[in-house]
Amino acid sequence: MIKTFRGKLEDSEQEKIRLSTKNGKIGYQFKKLVIIGNTPGDATSEGVVKFFKVEQSTVDALVDFSDHNLLAVGYWEDGSTAGYTGTLNIMFEKEIFNQDIYVTLKNTEGSVAMNYYIELEAMPLTDNAAAVSTLRDIRLNPQVGA
Repeated sequence: MIKTFRGKLEDSEQEKIRLSTKNGKIGYQFKKLVIIGNTPGDATSEGVVKFFKVEQSTVDALVDFSDHNLLAVGYWEDGSTAGYTGTLNIMFEKEIFNQDIYVTLKNTEGSVAMNYYIELEAMPLTDNAAAVSTLRDIRLNPQVGA
């Protein structure tokens, strides 16, 4: 089953997408990510939208693929005067998670809001798979279990 979520973020904003269940027996995997500026073609802007497994203490535009909490990244570039537009989306599709996720936006040029649309594949998890996923998140992120 595919679940979809969409929203709009302002520059330096973070938003929580509620996915967790009481028993953690529903897992999710990214299938699609689309981002677009709030006013395409209207203003020069560059923005980075990132999806994480845990809440971020700071919102920045740094992209680090070695961060085990990073699930997906979208980059949007738009130039009103130069006439260029570009998007780059990267998803780590094999990652299965069963907790809430967090999305952030940081503009590197301009302060244009960004829209995002994601499709997540929902799948039932066995008791063991749910426990492994939850324990992995707690082990890698001690604040999750607090």
